[in-house]
Amino acid sequence: MHVTTTPSEKSTLLVEVELPVDRVARAVADATRRLSQRTGVAGFRPGKAPRGMLERVIGEGAVWEEAVETLVDASYRDWLKGIADDPSIVVIGRPSIDLVEAEEGKPLRYTAKVPLRPEVRLGDYASFPFAPEIDAVDDAKVERVVDELRDQQATLGPAEERAAAKGDWAVIGYVGTRDGVPFDGGSSERMPLVIGEERLIPGFEEHLVGLRAGESAEFDITFPDDYQEETLRGATAHFAVELKELREKIVPPADDDFARSMGDFADLAAMRAEIRRRLERNALDRARHGFADRIIDYAVKNATVEIPDILVDEEVEVMHDELKGALARQGITEEAYLAAMGKTTEELHAELRPGAEERAKTLLVLGEIASREGIDVPDRDIIDEIIRAKARYASEPKLAAYFDTPRAQAAIRSSLRRSRVVETLIDRWLAAHPEHPAIP
Repeated sequence: MHVTTTPSEKSTLLVEVELPVDRVARAVADATRRLSQRTGVAGFRPGKAPRGMLERVIGEGAVWEEAVETLVDASYRDWLKGIADDPSIVVIGRPSIDLVEAEEGKPLRYTAKVPLRPEVRLGDYASFPFAPEIDAVDDAKVERVVDELRDQQATLGPAEERAAAKGDWAVIGYVGTRDGVPFDGGSSERMPLVIGEERLIPGFEEHLVGLRAGESAEFDITFPDDYQEETLRGATAHFAVELKELREKIVPPADDDFARSMGDFADLAAMRAEIRRRLERNALDRARHGFADRIIDYAVKNATVEIPDILVDEEVEVMHDELKGALARQGITEEAYLAAMGKTTEELHAELRPGAEERAKTLLVLGEIASREGIDVPDRDIIDEIIRAKARYASEPKLAAYFDTPRAQAAIRSSLRRSRVVETLIDRWLAAHPEHPAIP
């Protein structure tokens, strides 16, 4: 067997193989014997039928196809064994085979385009010119949370002594006409709405401001050019509206009683103190996550790597699996999702591909940093994560079973390794900058 190898694009190796005539002839004889043993040919014992009689049963050319397929597979495996001890060539997937010359009586020649683990040339990944950014928590932010809590506990009461204003809850009845004729969808006996939320036609609710319960108003409105009902786009209609009910939001006062109603707080000051503590903890969490994202982005941008298509394809499949899992948690089938989006699986994969390329590069770069830093993920940690994941999805057998697949386990290992690389870099930076607030 004669083999030549040539580096090719996108971290692939072009392997050119030539097999001598005598090996090809032996392969044809072996293929004839195998197929004869599997195929009943009248008048011959299994394995004894000559090639001509055999091909009358299984089809002309079947023996040659079997011989070529077996030869290519066996010779490629021989080549793999021969490079097993070469650390510079790490094959990461199945090859793409092209037959160059496949004619009986001549040497068999083919090429194999073999995907290799790409070389990752790291740039700077540890001396990043930025620091964690912790959002300040001031009195105004605390008060915004207090106001949000008060708004959540608000009640509605009748607004009998004043006119309607934005933010009021109202019930209206209206009739819309065009040239004096009511049109479909232009009328309602009782329509609840919050004045100012623009639930109806833009500008409609402005005419409600200033009305009192029981009062009416008439006005013209021009529908926008992008209105959902095509027949009304750009049209002008006349509306007669009656404000039937008007209610206002009654927000509880920010006092000690309100604080006690919201939890185990002695007074409003205690509730504000707890809100501040929670906001500060959240700010630290966001700071660490944001710092991690910037570190990853910095390392990836400073690295050089040519990504094989097979790694991008695998990452597309991982992203597809993640999407299916997210849909399953919402009770949506993949078929229903694709139908609603008007996409085929192929179009979805094309849409996912740019993100998959970025993710593949990120995983390669972080993997190389992990190797340089001596960071690894023990098998026991992978098993523990699989156990937790399967318990989390115990009510969804198909999703739980996914975590037993090699692809899921590889994704878990990559995710854990990625996290540990980044956490190591963060903790190292914090140790080198003791003046910076801790971000646990």
